[in-house]
Amino acid sequence: MEEPLFFHDASGHRIAAVLARPQQTTDYVAVLCHGFLSHKNSTSNQALAGLLRDRGIATFRFDCFGHGDSEGPFAKLTTTIGIEQAIAALQFLLNRGYHRLALVGSSFGGLVSILAAAEWTQMHNSTPSKIPPLTCLALKCPVVDFGEELRLELGDDGMHEWKQTDSIPDLHGGTTRLPLDYAFYQDCLKRIAYEPARTITAPTLIVQGDQDEYVPLHQSQRLFDALPGPKHLDILAGADHRFTKPSDFQRMLTLLTDWISKHAAA
Repeated sequence: MEEPLFFHDASGHRIAAVLARPQQTTDYVAVLCHGFLSHKNSTSNQALAGLLRDRGIATFRFDCFGHGDSEGPFAKLTTTIGIEQAIAALQFLLNRGYHRLALVGSSFGGLVSILAAAEWTQMHNSTPSKIPPLTCLALKCPVVDFGEELRLELGDDGMHEWKQTDSIPDLHGGTTRLPLDYAFYQDCLKRIAYEPARTITAPTLIVQGDQDEYVPLHQSQRLFDALPGPKHLDILAGADHRFTKPSDFQRMLTLLTDWISKHAAA
């Protein structure tokens, strides 16, 4: 029931993806946007795909530019490219006959999903006969202002070193610095999601732990306040960024699955 495939974004970058379909025919698909330095086959993506498949919902998970099996050097990644690729994924699925579309974003993929949802909403408003509205948006510990997160994580000295070397520490704990152009940060300053979120009318769920060590909790709270449509914020007591405790991980998956399933029926 899983089909590996490739598609292209508007700039011609080749993107690796997996379309997972349930046994029954459906026109409802959730696009899964992974986090920074992650990939389409992350543990949470695969678990969520399985849970949604059991509820008759297709999923489409893809590797963002410079990640996994997709084209592009990681050093040239920007949030703008990520948004472009999420939009391309939605358009690709629309062309394959899926007319009920959901976006699911984790961490950096949450930022990409918010901004892509805002852009998709604008596209729908311009051509409602061709672009359907998003069925829902589901966000797991979403970054909303990545520039702020990076400044908090790296500090003044780390930001200066990044600017001088076009490289960052491995945020997952490795000892080797990773090549990433400082242009990534400069692009982040133009891609803060609070104001774009005010245009999103799709029902939106935000799930985050109150012990998240990467994404400041106030970002999710401020995002929640900005969203004008139906919305829900679940803050899991004691949960970290990766939902390391099995009970936290299962709770997070259940919340996302239930939200996406609820809006499949709607």
